[in-house]
Amino acid sequence: MRKIILSTCLCLIAMFATAVELTSTTGKPYATFPGIGYVFIFNGLTNTSEVTYDSIPTNVKWYRFSDTTTPVYTGIGSFDQLENNKGYILEEANGNRITFWVIDYKLYKPLSIEPENNPTGQCQNVTLNLSIPTISYTTLAGNNQVIPRDFKINYQTLEWKDGTGWQKVDIPQDIIAPAVKRSVPAPYCDTKFSLIGDQFATDLKINQDTISSANYVTSAVICHLATNVTSRQHDKNNEGSAPSDASTINFSAPIDVQFLSNANDLTTQFYKWGIYKDNSLIVTRTDKDHRYTFTEAGTYKVKLTVSNSTCSFSDSLTVIVSESAIYVPNVFTPNGDNVNDEFRIGYKSLISFQCWVYNRWGRQVYYWTDPTKGWDGNINGKKAVPGPYFYVIKAIGSDKKVYKMKGDINLLRGTGNQ
Repeated sequence: MRKIILSTCLCLIAMFATAVELTSTTGKPYATFPGIGYVFIFNGLTNTSEVTYDSIPTNVKWYRFSDTTTPVYTGIGSFDQLENNKGYILEEANGNRITFWVIDYKLYKPLSIEPENNPTGQCQNVTLNLSIPTISYTTLAGNNQVIPRDFKINYQTLEWKDGTGWQKVDIPQDIIAPAVKRSVPAPYCDTKFSLIGDQFATDLKINQDTISSANYVTSAVICHLATNVTSRQHDKNNEGSAPSDASTINFSAPIDVQFLSNANDLTTQFYKWGIYKDNSLIVTRTDKDHRYTFTEAGTYKVKLTVSNSTCSFSDSLTVIVSESAIYVPNVFTPNGDNVNDEFRIGYKSLISFQCWVYNRWGRQVYYWTDPTKGWDGNINGKKAVPGPYFYVIKAIGSDKKVYKMKGDINLLRGTGNQ
């Protein structure tokens, strides 16, 4: 029974001992760093700054790390002779010692952030030189420990937004000090680099001053190759339109395409266009934007390189021009219901086209050369008689294929539209 009581008492003593804390009304205590009981961080040390013993102070003693045998105070519950970057000891009545370190945060604010002056080496990344004082503490055993500090670097760059083009956006970058350099993706516009932090300023509820660099003039270039299809054949059997910024566009020939560079114009000085077919260069230009008409079937690569005296950037897309084809219906119904009202062909990639329509006696009743159009079933402004008609088609495809086609087409009308 005595053993049980004694054990219970020892447990209560141990629980009481571990529950003891050091606090401060003006500083922020941290009890998470290895090798020391607490680190206290103050937003400036004054004669009112103190560390308080959170228990009955009977027979407690306060020491400095520099003299662990001669107490500064005995039997009082707080210690006010605090100095920056110094360590102290609280010795409880039972001999338990609690170590703590004092930091004056005002002496460790970040000083500067500046990009290196190296235009030729800053096409992809920019190296930032940082001046951030190191916060550290020393354990009673004499081991120095650096305390990590969480900062954010912020700057602006250009980001492509569909429908609106290049827009300035903020780019936040996390950084843990101590650090004297940091490489960040190169911005595509002139900007300032800002340093904001750290977590101790947040904990102390300090209005965090932003440290900013001088204005940085970028040398990085970028483009966003896009297309504007200004004219092409339209038919229900042709391929549909591709998005203007798609990496691959697929159309029938002939196709007239305007290629847009969409470069960061304030930095870009030179433009070099190249159009390749079967890996062979067929066209080169140096205009900001470039227009080209594709008349032959095949797969093309369009490449743009933008540059200035120090940096360059390339973008490309693929243009697929379809092989030619012709599809001829065998019936049409010009009855005014807007469904199959014309004799029209389906096609792909025709660069020339002719079609003749004849009645059963061999008389020509219609002729046209635009494959996007057709015969509406009228002859000289009057409705043609229902029945079979005959067509002759001559055409040339973008793949050099020659078409000579003959056949019949049936004209049908509803009873009320004879």
